[in-house]
Amino acid sequence: MRRFLMLATSVVTLSLTAAPGWSGQAPGLASTPDIPVSHHDRVYAAEQFSNTVSVIDPADNKLLGVIRLGAPSPANFSPLYKGQLLVHGMGYSPDHRTLAVVSIGSNSVTFIDTATNAVKHTTYVGRSPHEAFFTPDGKEVWVTVRGENYVSVLDATTYSEKTRIALPNGPGMQIFSPDGKYGYVCSSFNPEVDIISLADHAIVGKVVQASPFCPDIAATPDGSQVWFTLKDTGKVEVFDARPPFTVLKIMDTGPITNHVNIVRNANGQFAYVTIGGLNEIQVYRTDDFTKVATIPVGKLPHGIWPSGDGSRVYVGLENDDQITAIDTLANRVIANIPIGQAPQAVAYVPNAMPGARASGNEPMTVLDGTANPETDNLQQLGLAGEVAHFTMAPAGAITPSAAKSSTSVSLFDQGLSQVLQAAVTGLEPRHSYVLAFAPKANGSGNLEPIASFMTNPSGAAIVNALGPIRQIVQGAAPDSRRYLVIAPGSTIEVGKAVQVQAP
Repeated sequence: MRRFLMLATSVVTLSLTAAPGWSGQAPGLASTPDIPVSHHDRVYAAEQFSNTVSVIDPADNKLLGVIRLGAPSPANFSPLYKGQLLVHGMGYSPDHRTLAVVSIGSNSVTFIDTATNAVKHTTYVGRSPHEAFFTPDGKEVWVTVRGENYVSVLDATTYSEKTRIALPNGPGMQIFSPDGKYGYVCSSFNPEVDIISLADHAIVGKVVQASPFCPDIAATPDGSQVWFTLKDTGKVEVFDARPPFTVLKIMDTGPITNHVNIVRNANGQFAYVTIGGLNEIQVYRTDDFTKVATIPVGKLPHGIWPSGDGSRVYVGLENDDQITAIDTLANRVIANIPIGQAPQAVAYVPNAMPGARASGNEPMTVLDGTANPETDNLQQLGLAGEVAHFTMAPAGAITPSAAKSSTSVSLFDQGLSQVLQAAVTGLEPRHSYVLAFAPKANGSGNLEPIASFMTNPSGAAIVNALGPIRQIVQGAAPDSRRYLVIAPGSTIEVGKAVQVQAP
């Protein structure tokens, strides 16, 4: 055994030194050596409706299992419920040994050991936290408490709150300058980004957001730029990462613009942006902001993160329950991996598993001789993989352009009931609509509203409902079956259907 382990370690050392000609992937420094894709790496996805974290080996793009942090509905309605709810945000420590997972519904940050998949600690913070990230020196964890007005600063050793940084209401996400000098915090409720000094937690600058709702922000490894997305208006904004933090560019990207991340490869430095309403990834150069690629993917792309060498990016498909792997030199999809329900944040953690394999077909073995630790504390996908998918399209003839931006609907199985999520696009901006049942496939007849919503400035919305909906729209007898439609109006007064459930 000892001879095998020494040989395996030597092989790993050789592979790590054979790095490509570029270096420094987000969120690290440009000078940081690249880490080639290997069985030591892990891709994680935070899954909102199954309350799980999927764990993937990117060397063969294989799902190893899920870390179950909570139960599905309706078990989590109980006043005695102790699990996590609405697993959503994700960050990792600079040493790649700890994953921080935010659960919005239970106001928590769960810290997971990447080598064992075991929960090390859970810290409870304020109302509706969104994201958690370690500072570059690994000493603090900043948690944006979006339901309130501050960043909760946790001690990265004790996981307890040490201070709060007061901000305007609704801080959405934070990221740090690679040199550890600044923290950049965008807002989900107010049109401003606050720049904070890590040395003393003081606000040292502000940037005006083109609209209030920013869900995601990224800093370039060369320390020159900060990119952030605006989900409500379908834009991406870029500003100078250094004082006076001048806005450099605002680009129209499309409805439900979700996340952005930075990739460095042999062709240069690029921003990859997930456009949920168009089911595509848009790729921009960071030097002149030109769009160089549009990559079609599955439904409602959300979180995105590069590999340790920038050769790939991994994208969570929120309404397809998959992770998509993209080759960044060819800008094409190379794999789709089934995972849990409604992935939100995605994290690629190089060297998360400090073990070694003799070959790709043999189980992982760590240096203490423990066999196959890669599946420790993981469960099978099970119910978390049960989802029904369909689309809704404009009533009447469906044109190719309308089909591209059609509303996607997922019914996430929770047992006898389902969580419905519709990524609605193609409607009038800032108008009131209802999601409803119709007795006929063409949307005619008496409509029964099940959810009301208002579209954002780009004519899009994310709509949720809960109930035995799949049985009604798919499995019912012909005389009792109903069809999902979208119509203008409210639950009191409903107009004629404008989108209908596609066959």
